[in-house]
Formats: sequence, C-alpha cells, structure tokens
Amino acid sequence: MSPHDSFTQPLYAKRRKRFPDPAAATMDGIVAMGDDLTADTLFEAYSFGIFPWPHPDLPCLWFCPDERGVLEFKDLHINRSLAKFLRKCDYEITFNRAFGDVMRECANVARPGQSGTWITPDIIQTYQEFHKRGYAHSVECWSGGDLIGGLYGVYVAGVFSGESMFFKKSNASKLCLIRLAEQLQKSGLTWMDIQMVTSVTSQLGGRYISKSDFLDRLKAAKRTAKRLHLP
Repeated sequence: MSPHDSFTQPLYAKRRKRFPDPAAATMDGIVAMGDDLTADTLFEAYSFGIFPWPHPDLPCLWFCPDERGVLEFKDLHINRSLAKFLRKCDYEITFNRAFGDVMRECANVARPGQSGTWITPDIIQTYQEFHKRGYAHSVECWSGGDLIGGLYGVYVAGVFSGESMFFKKSNASKLCLIRLAEQLQKSGLTWMDIQMVTSVTSQLGGRYISKSDFLDRLKAAKRTAKRLHLP
C-alpha cells in the first residue's frame, strides 16, 4: 500500500507547538522565522494555513498573508480556445508519478524580477519526504514520454494547497490544474488554496480573499476533512 492510500496518518495537527497564531502575522504576512524545515514542521504549518517561503540570506520565513489566493471550482473558467485545445490534445495526465522531477522543473522556472528560486534544495528534500508520507502530491503532463508540464501541492486539513507549476508546452500546466480540480471535486472539495493569484490561475478563475476568510474556511474544512484519493 502506498502512503497516499494510508489510513494510519492524521489528517492535520490539532495543536500549534512551533508557530504563533497566524491571525497575528505581521503586515507582510510573516508568522515566524526559523530553519526547522522538516516534514513534521510542514505538517503543523499547513494545518494552520501557514507555508514556508525561503528568502536569500535569511532564516526560512513562514507566511500566512493578509490576502490569500483561492480557486472556487464552481468559478473555474475555461475559455473557448482552451476548451477547443483540451478536446483535441493527446497529452497524458498522471498523479504522483514524478514528484521529484516536477519540483525540480518548478525550481528551474524563470521568474520575472527574481534572480533565484524559493524552491531550494532543502525545500525539495523536505517536500519529497512529505510526499513519501502521503501529504504532498504532484500532477504531471506528458507528451511522447516527455514531461512537459506539472504542478505540486499539499493536502492537509481537508484543503489542497497548490505550491508551484511549470510548463514546456502551451497549456500543459493549465491542463494539470483542471484535471486536479476535477479529482478534488470527486473527493468532495469545492475549492483549493492557490496562495497567490498568478496570470495562469487568474485566467482560470483564481481570486483573492482575506486571511480571516481563509482561516474560517480552513476551520470548516477540518470539520469535514476526508482522505484524498488520486488516480
């Protein structure tokens, strides 16, 4: 049995041990600073709406921003040209087949105004361990056996939090996000956390909500949290 099918792991941490109340984060959204970057720390962080965002020459920063990007599945927008593409393309979508490769490709994405990436070797190592425990997941897009797009994220406390995506051919990452949304809906979810609204997620219907709204949603998700099953 793979860790993604395990029924022995808790769905979320019930108490905060390492972090202060995320509702009391700084104006910049910083909840804490510290390099305790382990799978256990990630589990507690995501249980309370907090995520890591390393910055050069600083201890790892842990965030819960004032505005949070979300994608409501009822608002998922597929325009006419994208719908036409989806009907004709022969890309293959898989789940959890190449988690490490997806993370490394995401780390290599050029980001305007940034000279490096927050997806550091330590981040990759820790999220790979989180993946082995069944909490981190990837979606892959293949063409002719080549990995041309993908995304990865975390499912804790009844909420899927998208972390990063990449594409090497047009619409590959969009297709991954659409197929993920379909699978999450099959598991009873109605929305996902996208942290920040990018040009891609904005086109698909992503929007910002307040931190208080997000934390209320997280509390509600915990009350109905179920195991996530992906193909």
